[in-house]
Amino acid sequence: MKVARLIPSHQADLLNITLRLLLNLSFDRDIRAQIVRIGLLPKLVDLIDDENQRLICLCLLYHLSMDDRTKGYFTYTKCNQNLMKLIIDCKEERTEPEVIALAINLALNPGCAEQLLEYKHSKGLKLLMKRAYKYKDSLIIKMIKNISSHASPDIKSQFISYVGPLGETLITEKDEVFLTEVVGTLANLTMPDIDYQALMDEYGLVEWIKSKLKPNSADTELTLNVVVLVGTLCADDACAEVLAKSDIIQILIDLLHAQQEDDEIVLQICYVFYQLCFHKSTRNVIIKKTEAPAYLIDLMQDKNKEVRRVCDMTLEIISECDNDWAGRIKHARFRNHNQTWLETIEGQQVSYEDDEPSPTGNVEPYVFDPMSFGDQDDYQDQFGYNEGDDYPLDGRESPDMNHWNSINSGGDMDIDREPYTYMRDDYMGMDIDAANFTQGQRTAR
Repeated sequence: MKVARLIPSHQADLLNITLRLLLNLSFDRDIRAQIVRIGLLPKLVDLIDDENQRLICLCLLYHLSMDDRTKGYFTYTKCNQNLMKLIIDCKEERTEPEVIALAINLALNPGCAEQLLEYKHSKGLKLLMKRAYKYKDSLIIKMIKNISSHASPDIKSQFISYVGPLGETLITEKDEVFLTEVVGTLANLTMPDIDYQALMDEYGLVEWIKSKLKPNSADTELTLNVVVLVGTLCADDACAEVLAKSDIIQILIDLLHAQQEDDEIVLQICYVFYQLCFHKSTRNVIIKKTEAPAYLIDLMQDKNKEVRRVCDMTLEIISECDNDWAGRIKHARFRNHNQTWLETIEGQQVSYEDDEPSPTGNVEPYVFDPMSFGDQDDYQDQFGYNEGDDYPLDGRESPDMNHWNSINSGGDMDIDREPYTYMRDDYMGMDIDAANFTQGQRTAR
């Protein structure tokens, strides 16, 4: 790329035109990869300090940050520290949109997230929280939510002291955009050190959750984050028992029926069912007193691969605990795995019934009437063998019989299943064994 020689340049106008050309070209994925490959990323980051070129550089860097493979390269520059300085030191109520947009993208990378938190001797999270709540800035809290999504203990441990304020925000906040990001942040905090039951009791979260899970709600983003929060709370045995007794399962079933086209909501609801089936204290409630297993059986053939995996794992637990459901699940799996074969057999049975001669005229039922086929001699001449003719001895059979034999000549049938994985990245590495969810320090108060 020949324009790389012009960056940087002592001629401000030439540099600006070159950067604008690169910005236009960066809409193409291959060119974005080439910009990084030839080493322009550090040079572009250095130009952030130039007020005349800052805006165009931030836009160009934002385009580069859209590719997940490129985000990691930002950790080898001083970009994250520069962004934190621009955000925290901003004198205006709202940060420049180009700055916060780039920061939101980079916060999705674990390495970049750690560098953002290391700002000013690891005071990055405290400074971001302070600014986000002071100005009710939903974009900064979205950046914080992205940081909290990583499984790194070093990152998650910094959020423990903010669990209480985040829980209080759920009850007091009226701005639904800001509230949505707070709910998402709290839902990402999957740590055994947090006393979730204390959090629920302190702020009455059970009734609040039920009030937010409306099947026909227009704000699907808030609904999704609330369902994710329910899944996080259900990881704790005591919280799962409280939620199971609060009619939350039926509310989720109604929501599942209303939002069945939204794969993400369906996936998270299935995960909540999995958590409730995992705990012995709530297993009988969901199996014996709700129709959740029937909905899970219907979702076994969902087009979404992750939904199928979660359903399969949940149904395995149900099969081990209830013999009645075990038979229904086994039958459903057999039909799903052999659907084409069963449809072929059922279609053949229908064709056989259609081919049977039906009673005609005044002839009694099931009595052969030769007149129905014309003159008997004509029938024999047409379909019979003449005297002296040899009958076929080559073992020929009807097409239907040959087809039947070809179907039944197969081997044993196996029901193949893929290994289970969690549906959310923030649950990777999380031990959901109820024994590990010990009551730690009561951080919610």
